[in-house]
Amino acid sequence: MNINYIHPADQLVMFMQRIYDKGMTTTSGGNLSIMDEDGNIWITPAGVDKGTLNRNDIVCVKADGTVTGMHRPSSELPFHAAVYKMRPDLKAVLHAHPPALVSFSIVRKSPDLNLLTSVQKMCPELKIATYAVPGSEKLGENIGKCFAENCDMVLLENHGVCIGAKDMYTAFQRFETLEYTANLEILAKRIGTPRALDEHAYMLSQTNNHTKMDDFIPSSHSVEELAARRDMITLIRRSYKQGLFTASHGTYSVRLSDGSFIITPFGQDRAYLEEDDLVRVKAGMKEMGKIPSRAVTLHDKIYAYNPEISAILLAHPVHAMAFAVTDTKFDPRTIPESYILLRDVKRISYEEYYSQQDQIAEYFGEATPAAMVENNCVIVTGNTLLQAFDRLEVMESTAHSIINAAAIGDIVHISKEEVDDLKEAFHLVDE
Repeated sequence: MNINYIHPADQLVMFMQRIYDKGMTTTSGGNLSIMDEDGNIWITPAGVDKGTLNRNDIVCVKADGTVTGMHRPSSELPFHAAVYKMRPDLKAVLHAHPPALVSFSIVRKSPDLNLLTSVQKMCPELKIATYAVPGSEKLGENIGKCFAENCDMVLLENHGVCIGAKDMYTAFQRFETLEYTANLEILAKRIGTPRALDEHAYMLSQTNNHTKMDDFIPSSHSVEELAARRDMITLIRRSYKQGLFTASHGTYSVRLSDGSFIITPFGQDRAYLEEDDLVRVKAGMKEMGKIPSRAVTLHDKIYAYNPEISAILLAHPVHAMAFAVTDTKFDPRTIPESYILLRDVKRISYEEYYSQQDQIAEYFGEATPAAMVENNCVIVTGNTLLQAFDRLEVMESTAHSIINAAAIGDIVHISKEEVDDLKEAFHLVDE
């Protein structure tokens, strides 16, 4: 989807709905604005339910100060205007009160932006603005000062967060990513000490093999392929809704009977993907005019080593990732379902993920369907897409339960003898 073809009022409704639906604002909290090419500020209204906004609720503040619309503009208009004045390169401003970032704002600390390289890329810097009364000119000045220092993201003391960008989608990506990493750090500190990445790790992630592949033009689209695209889109949207994906991160692929596979594209909003956005990869070539996920090489290698695997999912579910950014072991021997579906989950180091992909691909199999990559992602595989998705859900649910259990008492894992009983009862293959 190209939001440049969507009216500013419709964009504000669309993104406020996403923010509200994901629990990152409340009925009365938060405000968004867009400055159009004529210098008019389109902004969400004051005192209107954020969960039921429509285009007629949006207010337009003209460059000369004239206000048009059914409602008053947000009381935070002064700081939106201050940001645009300080930074004419920015055309969208997002302000909200998501729970994890509010937690940091009320202890007046910044979340760690170096737990994942995807966060580093999207959110390189976050400044803190001194507290002032909401809606006041002083708050606008305090926020404007941070933006004047060429920072696009500002945490407001005892308030929330303000983000500026070239467009509302980019602002939303930064916002969602910041809230994700804040949540991740909080969860990680419940079970251990978060491990930050250094500059060397960031450089390792700068791969571009996905852009160098030769193109091919498909002569047709089989019924098998069309079904795979349909099923992938269904589960990609579910993954986004459940928080297994963010707007910009998460990769699914499905192998077809001719040896080619369908994979999610690079850099497109996971919430609005359509069947034709997915990329077919065949014999090392990509579908013409499309760019596959950065993870395409690893997917290709896993399929090459494992003919029984038909689906691969890379994702960043926040509870599971709390284990990936600490040294705390993820042990799925909690309930029978968790062990049966996940078995013993391999931990892969960050460096191995980028330098030893052949060994990683060879690891996967019927007895080893899942892995966790330090400070990067979780990987699950399956004989079918649904089986792989089930494993991803179970991994996140299991991680969630383990983190919660720490507040109750000591976990009693299923014993070796009980594991042996499960292997026998469910005919589980050993490595």
